Amino acid sequence: MGVDGRARRTAAMVRRFEAQDIESLMDVGSESPEAAKWSKESYLQLSKDSGAVFLVTEEGGELTGFLAGRLVGEQGEIFNLAVKQGHRRLGRGMALITQANVEFESRGVKNVYLEVRESNTGAIAFYGRQAFTRTGRRKGYYREPDEAAVTMEKKLSG
Repeated sequence: MGVDGRARRTAAMVRRFEAQDIESLMDVGSESPEAAKWSKESYLQLSKDSGAVFLVTEEGGELTGFLAGRLVGEQGEIFNLAVKQGHRRLGRGMALITQANVEFESRGVKNVYLEVRESNTGAIAFYGRQAFTRTGRRKGYYREPDEAAVTMEKKLSG
């Protein structure tokens, strides 16, 4: 069978981030100008945090996306989500969000929060389709360029 959009949609596996993924993760992040820019050290430090929810999508041995988040008490926060060019709009982001929500909920999280650049209307719409609702705006939240953030929340049943 040829690799069409439908076949590619089901080909990705979601798994936990491992330290050896860091170079590939940085490459995915560099292809995603909307994503927050973190250092390797920051990602590696997060991966050691017991509250981390740090997931990647992989297909054919290639890392194609990632989600970095953390829980504190009954609250979860998604810090960063990015999907590699050529793998977008194929369900990678949805798979990452779905698995993160499962992990958050299994650990007692009641609400998941995130911030997104105000100009990133595609991401705002994507998160809306994942049942996140707009809760506010943070002026001057992002740098390079300076921009406001839209804050969003999803209530989990756990």
